[in-house]
Amino acid sequence: MNYIIGLTGGIASGKSTASEYIRSKGYPVLDADIYAKKATAQDGPTYKGILDHFGEDIAGPDGEIDRRKLGAIIFNDPEKRQILNGLVHPEVRRMMNEDKERLSRESHVFLDIPLLFENELDEQCDLTATVYVDEETQKKRLMDRDGFTEEEAVSRIRSQMPLSDKRDRSDVVFQNSGSIQELRGQIQSFLDKIEK
Repeated sequence: MNYIIGLTGGIASGKSTASEYIRSKGYPVLDADIYAKKATAQDGPTYKGILDHFGEDIAGPDGEIDRRKLGAIIFNDPEKRQILNGLVHPEVRRMMNEDKERLSRESHVFLDIPLLFENELDEQCDLTATVYVDEETQKKRLMDRDGFTEEEAVSRIRSQMPLSDKRDRSDVVFQNSGSIQELRGQIQSFLDKIEK
């Protein structure tokens, strides 16, 4: 039997690093963010609706939606974030489900979904895994990576479901407060286990 495995984490937790490693081992990793980019691209199914709701000026010079501008609008406004999610999430789900159905016939499939638990998508998975990091490490990585002030980093982290909640709800936890090698080792042990 092939498993559908939901993979999640938080900002600067190392989820992308985990996904890359899993992909390098030959497993399909369906990334919700990539589907969201497809859905919101100029030729995507939600592009017009987003411009209608948020204004033509959120499109950059190339006509594509300026994700930073849009992010600035929705980041501090839960109502606007809900409108955007209402437009984008159904399309992301539809595209992801099509690929999941097809690929799960041949292999275990990983669904890389930042809002796995928030959107109750864990219910579609056989197993869930969280890439976990303590908040201090998360904050430091975010400041180093994106040049955020401590206040900005904390604000981004606090806007998400606490990683400890995701960890406690997961079947598998990849502890990522150490090195990349340690993270890869934990993932490899998990991959070996599901292959048995």
